[in-house]
Amino acid sequence: MNNITFRLAWRNLWRRKRRTWLTVGAMVFSNILLVFMISLQIGMYGMMINNTLRAQTGHLQVQAPGYMDDHKIRQVVPDVRRLAEDLRQGLATDEVAARASAFALVSSADRSYGLQITGVEPGFEARVSSLPGLIKEGTFLNDTMAEEIVIGRVLSRNLQVGVGDELTFIGSGRDGSFAAALVTVVGIFESGMPDLDRSFAEVPLGFFQDTFAMGDFGHAVVIMAPGLIQVGATRSRVEALLPTDEGLVVHDWDTLLPGLKQAIQADFTSAWFMYGILIVLVAFSVLNTQLMSVLERTKEFGIVLSLGVTPGRLGRLVLLETALMGTVGMVLGVVLGGALVLWLNYHGFTYPGMEEMSGKFNLPSRIYPQITAIGLLLGPMIILVSSVAASLYPAIRLRWMEPVAAMRAA
Repeated sequence: MNNITFRLAWRNLWRRKRRTWLTVGAMVFSNILLVFMISLQIGMYGMMINNTLRAQTGHLQVQAPGYMDDHKIRQVVPDVRRLAEDLRQGLATDEVAARASAFALVSSADRSYGLQITGVEPGFEARVSSLPGLIKEGTFLNDTMAEEIVIGRVLSRNLQVGVGDELTFIGSGRDGSFAAALVTVVGIFESGMPDLDRSFAEVPLGFFQDTFAMGDFGHAVVIMAPGLIQVGATRSRVEALLPTDEGLVVHDWDTLLPGLKQAIQADFTSAWFMYGILIVLVAFSVLNTQLMSVLERTKEFGIVLSLGVTPGRLGRLVLLETALMGTVGMVLGVVLGGALVLWLNYHGFTYPGMEEMSGKFNLPSRIYPQITAIGLLLGPMIILVSSVAASLYPAIRLRWMEPVAAMRAA
């Protein structure tokens, strides 16, 4: 396709400037909308992932082999607090905390419920978890050896206890011994997740280790990476810092919570049904524009064909016109959409009622679209390809055009 064909295609676009700009305008609007919506989705997914991980698993966990599948109290990480401190120093971050977990039966004066009790480092848990910020009554844990517990709102209601009341729990220690203790409720959290509020509690790690005969062992070291993009690099650094003789493994959030990624993929796929409608509308607009353009130039095409130009070359000319029109729409759409996303990425935006909801569940009060290559280019590229595909029909029609009939039709 030579320079003359390119110049002809570009000239033909502006023979009907109003119609061309209407079509380009539809492309630009659609591209801006797709860039914004996809970037918003990616930003919301990032916020949702981070909030979920801070409420439960963290970005990464160091565990004993098999613990993720079995959760047996005997599958332990040796000297867990020392390992957590070594990782804090090696990674140059405070977003590392040791944990230990067990299942137990907790009882108030009249009622008993089963739950998971997790021992945490009071001084570092807030760096890897949002739960300390979700305390609605009382305070979070303070002393690593204190006989204290924080429980969820649903569990406190089920047990009919409040801050300052005492609970007893019974479980099995690491060595098979009987583990029991009397603890004081110092805080009640409300996460917005009923299952977590019903069946989860935290106690100081030192107290947990004494009660469950853990010694200096634990079950996990939780690590938060600087961001989702840095999880892979952080994992490599963690693996390099682990002692080689312990056989410890590092799991990322995708392995720890496989259902989360699947839910995001399903939501992203469903959103493309709506985007698909927009893309189809743009494609039909391009089809209409190119059909009208071909019909208006029937006599012209007939003359050109009679001079020996092949129908295939005319078809390529029509496709090139569409590609040029789509490229203009894509460039303008990406630039304007990118500017909008960049501004919102810096300032964020909110909607009525969001600040109240975010304050209740310790969530960010503003939404920030995320700037990514996928967000900027995926939608506009699909519109460009769809537009060119839509112009295939007018281009193919030229193959059956008879020169004499075409000149007479005009």
